[in-house]
Amino acid sequence: MTEPTTHTLDVPGAVLTYDVRPAALGSAPVLLLIGSPMGASGFGTLAGHFTDRTVVTYDPRGVERSTKADPTSPSTPEHHADDLHLVIAALHAGPVDVFASSGGAINALALVAKHPEQVRTLVAHEPPLASLLPDREGALAACRAVSDSYQQRGFGAGMAHFIAVVSHRGLIDADFAGLPGPDPAMFGMPTEDDGNRSDPMLGQNILSSTHFEPDLASLRAASTRIVLGAGVESEGEMAHRGAVAVAERLGTTPVSFPSNHGGFLGGEYGQTGDPDGFAATLREALSEA
Repeated sequence: MTEPTTHTLDVPGAVLTYDVRPAALGSAPVLLLIGSPMGASGFGTLAGHFTDRTVVTYDPRGVERSTKADPTSPSTPEHHADDLHLVIAALHAGPVDVFASSGGAINALALVAKHPEQVRTLVAHEPPLASLLPDREGALAACRAVSDSYQQRGFGAGMAHFIAVVSHRGLIDADFAGLPGPDPAMFGMPTEDDGNRSDPMLGQNILSSTHFEPDLASLRAASTRIVLGAGVESEGEMAHRGAVAVAERLGTTPVSFPSNHGGFLGGEYGQTGDPDGFAATLREALSEA
């Protein structure tokens, strides 16, 4: 894979930055790797497993190199879907394949519902769609509690509460949703509030993504082949359960991926899953199209 080239794209309310890694050989569809709020820097290891394809990564609006006019305003899956639509159009490469992680998987589902002609295959890995869970009221309340912790007490409190919620296994009832967040110091998080409320996840995306209601009828009718992925080590967690919930509604079976929610990471953000095994499973999922 040659060195990536970096591009910017003006879109309504934001300026997006994306990177293109041209294929060394091969003519498979462009592979777009996306997360949210994870940006392009989270996909370096995974991109290195697909040197036979042109790989595109990007920073969602308000993340890393991509800016937006109001950094404290919510970014919705609809916003991100419109952004992705414009990025894909700018590539002039025809229908692409998409691997989407976490909130990126929610945004990719919104994209496919609106523009299925742009995506040949979508592999949506662990979308944390609390809105589709059988315990949705408790799960959504827990997400709102995370947001409240952040807005009232700052990043450390919000992130500690977030970790407690997303790592919880099983149903989320009203009692769990009502629990206060843990001490940020338990996770090495700052205990002081710096006053900033523009964090991409806690300030801009957590409520809009977890509360999103995907257009299931449009997804069922889409020409796009949609594959839901779930980590073998994250069973019972909200994001894993979200993948199962979407698959059930689309009448499919989730594909089991090695490791956990960040199984494709190879040292990015100080985390390492099983990137070799993850990439092999992703390649197999894409090749079945």
